[in-house]
Amino acid sequence: MKGTIAVEEAIIDQAGVEAHSFAQWQSLMRPGSDPTSGLSAHEKRLLDIHDQRLKSMDEHGVEYMLLSLTSPGAQGEPDPEKATKLAQVANDYLSKEASKNPKRFGALAALSMHNGQDAADELRRAVKELGMFGGLVNDYQSKGDDGELKVYFDTQEYDEFWKTAEELDVPIYFHPRYAIQQDLQSGTKYGDRKHLLGAGVQFHLDLSWHLYAVMSSGFLDKYPKVQIVAGHLGEGIPFNLWRASHWINHPFKQATRPMKKDYSYYFTHNVSITTSGNYNTRGLKFCIEEIGLERCLYAIDTPYETVEEGQNWWKSVDLPEDQKEAVARANAIRLFKLPLEA
Repeated sequence: MKGTIAVEEAIIDQAGVEAHSFAQWQSLMRPGSDPTSGLSAHEKRLLDIHDQRLKSMDEHGVEYMLLSLTSPGAQGEPDPEKATKLAQVANDYLSKEASKNPKRFGALAALSMHNGQDAADELRRAVKELGMFGGLVNDYQSKGDDGELKVYFDTQEYDEFWKTAEELDVPIYFHPRYAIQQDLQSGTKYGDRKHLLGAGVQFHLDLSWHLYAVMSSGFLDKYPKVQIVAGHLGEGIPFNLWRASHWINHPFKQATRPMKKDYSYYFTHNVSITTSGNYNTRGLKFCIEEIGLERCLYAIDTPYETVEEGQNWWKSVDLPEDQKEAVARANAIRLFKLPLEA
């Protein structure tokens, strides 16, 4: 079977369900619903790998999925020891599940990002011992007694992490997360505008900031082989690359900017985008033209989007056959070094 390869597909393990009830996200995902009921149907979809998920893949032509722990994962755990354990348990579980059907499933590692060394160690274990194909982080790392601190990965604390990612030659997928409770209080920008939360607006606004920060940090000059993946057609960044690069290239900016190149350079050398949950044919064509065909990959975003919807859209995309093959399969096989025939 040669079908599409989807690379941003979420799961959760039972330990994750027990430790972090989805009830806390109920009112954000489905305003007006009962927050005490949890998201039992959603949990079932996330827990399912080998049953309905696989049946949908067979029915609609998805050959392979790269699975990852759903957001916020370890990034939502403010306690360093608990976050480390959460990632380890999830990775052990996910690698075991993927190994049951390696022709159809692979996995990206969950990572506690409380410090760069621990993140590097778990990434190395996941790749070398568990056979995973990269790592996934859910925006910033929560920290502090009440999880009120946000730690971003563009500081020197993460030098060892980026160095390890380059040495292992595996991509790091940047995925969004919901706003923390402290940012939902009255008087805050999201607290008074909860309709902006989530995938439609908040996700790409928050995560694009983090991606700009990492691209401008200087790490990609120090470790030029690092590869980053951004879903949802690059969280909107490809459409702003000209302006962002135009301004960072002004002489009065070049003297003080921490990076050697501009955003367009890093996006065309170090970043790939996927179609997860953003089934915009004109947008995909723009990304192909703006950042290059080889940097555009297919993803569905299951179970937040359905396999059927993703595949129905993909079958309607009017790209030349060689371009569709590259986006649907070949680019993912090359970037993640998947054990599949191109």
